[in-house]
Amino acid sequence: MERKLSLLALLTSVTVLSACSTEQTSQDSTTVSESSMVETESSMASHDMVHDDSGELPAGLEEAAAPTYEVGDKVILLNDHMPGMEGATATIVGSFDTIAYEVTYEPTDGSEKVENHRWVVQEEITEAKDSDEALEAGSEVQLEAHHMEGMEGATATIDAVEETTVYMLDYEPTDGSETVKNHKWFIESELESQN
Repeated sequence: MERKLSLLALLTSVTVLSACSTEQTSQDSTTVSESSMVETESSMASHDMVHDDSGELPAGLEEAAAPTYEVGDKVILLNDHMPGMEGATATIVGSFDTIAYEVTYEPTDGSEKVENHRWVVQEEITEAKDSDEALEAGSEVQLEAHHMEGMEGATATIDAVEETTVYMLDYEPTDGSETVKNHKWFIESELESQN
């Protein structure tokens, strides 16, 4: 009987130690998974921030006749299209009268769907570039813009439409990252004079 109790005690100890070991392994796996998720989100954020800084303009885009902000004016960005934008100081590089579209699209490079991207202009949409008529929210279109990786050639849905002046600008991100040159686009209501 004493031997059976000793054996039972030994089996109970092994079971408890085994359970602790499994719990520790599970916690280690969770830590690795959380760490991987942070790296993945960080990579995605970096991917999102890659943009065309060439300053190349789409064919047919016309300079604004009477923009509120002139080339060289300093402004404050009031919207956060990307991290480090809101509150940043920017310099106007160009102003153009057009129709701006907020779009949701599936990138051609297989990355995650981009929702509510601000902004793509009339001249960067296959179905609209040769027209003065605004497309309606909900329309499915093809993008010719190449501000971001995977944007050119992507199928998009129009979320919002704004007939406005759009601005291309250089800005100093508030997160301390490098100066961004020739960012496309901000609309007038997203800017505030620095003075």
